[in-house]
Amino acid sequence: MAADCCQVTTTVATRAEAERIAATLVEERLAACVQIAGPIASVYRWKGAVENAPEWYCYCKTTRARYPALEARLRALHPYETPEIIAVPIVAGLSAYLAWIEDSVR
Repeated sequence: MAADCCQVTTTVATRAEAERIAATLVEERLAACVQIAGPIASVYRWKGAVENAPEWYCYCKTTRARYPALEARLRALHPYETPEIIAVPIVAGLSAYLAWIEDSVR
């Protein structure tokens, strides 16, 4: 069961954007839940310059089967030209929690 679940991360510039994206992904059953953390400090290279900006992290719990739809929707909702969208497998976890993730995105 764990191999079927993954966590997808993205960052946005404001808490309001994070909450809007989180609500949409959960309402559309693309994510079982989205945890929002921040603000964090991001330092990155963009278009040849080093940038420093506050951001909010979104941790989306979903399944590998739902990932393509979640990615497409996240790209449509996201304000950034090239957003962070990274999926990592959940290799172990409480079986009841993993089952809840799977049930929530069906």
